[in-house]
Amino acid sequence: MSNIFLEFPEMPNKTYRAMKKSIDAGYKDFAREWGDTIDAIFDPLLKLLVFFEDLLVATPWPIFMIVLLGLAYWGSRSIKVTVTTALAFLFIGYFRMWDETMSTIAIILTSVIISVAIGLPTGIAMSRSDRTQSIVTPILDIMQTMPPFVYLIPIVMLMGIGKIPGLIAVVIYAIPPLIRLTNLGIREVDKEALEAADAFGATKRQKLFQVQLPLALPTIFAGINQTIMMALAMVIIASMIGVKGLGQPVLQSIYNQYFTKGVLYGLAIVIVAIVFDRVSQSYGQRIQKHRSGKIV
Repeated sequence: MSNIFLEFPEMPNKTYRAMKKSIDAGYKDFAREWGDTIDAIFDPLLKLLVFFEDLLVATPWPIFMIVLLGLAYWGSRSIKVTVTTALAFLFIGYFRMWDETMSTIAIILTSVIISVAIGLPTGIAMSRSDRTQSIVTPILDIMQTMPPFVYLIPIVMLMGIGKIPGLIAVVIYAIPPLIRLTNLGIREVDKEALEAADAFGATKRQKLFQVQLPLALPTIFAGINQTIMMALAMVIIASMIGVKGLGQPVLQSIYNQYFTKGVLYGLAIVIVAIVFDRVSQSYGQRIQKHRSGKIV
């Protein structure tokens, strides 16, 4: 009788082992049967990632710097941010981390494109339907709270080690903020603006693209900013399953206790994160000011 209060009632060990064996066998059978088909479905994403990686690695560094600094100034309208970006990437190149940085930017760029392509329509659907929101929100909660190593297990079992499993893991980890903030931004659009659009006879499509999305743009860009930051946070974990970039040397440094190498590549990740964050935040603030009627 006392054991009931001292030890929590557990599933019998035999039943527990049988359950695990059954689930593992079922998933392995599924992976063997459908693995090639799923690889074929994701093959366009692999081609997109390889295209960006080859393009960035092959681009001469002066041309890349000119384009990068042009984008930095266009996004921030700040000489300070532009100069900081130039110094940051000169530091990366001088310390022999250029190719790895280009590979990292390639996977970040690819994952953000995929996240926007999936997250924006999902956020819009959530904003237009409370039922959709009630279904999607728990899924986003799971994606944000589940440790990345947990969902890496079924991905690797299904698709093996390589770039695509890493890309999928990055997208799963990074996409929730974009979906949530897209939904939030559209729901928070001023009702008076929507009533004015109704008064002019605007259709639902016209209200979405001409009123709601433009007014929600600052919030949506905040979601994109968070997606970029979270994608960069996954760089090291993704390197464990074959993704090239700044994460692999950091992982090697952990295994082999290379202090200097680990610190330098860790700094490179921080530098890329800061540059992306400052430029995207500045652009979002410009949109916010424009929305408020201020001259930028």
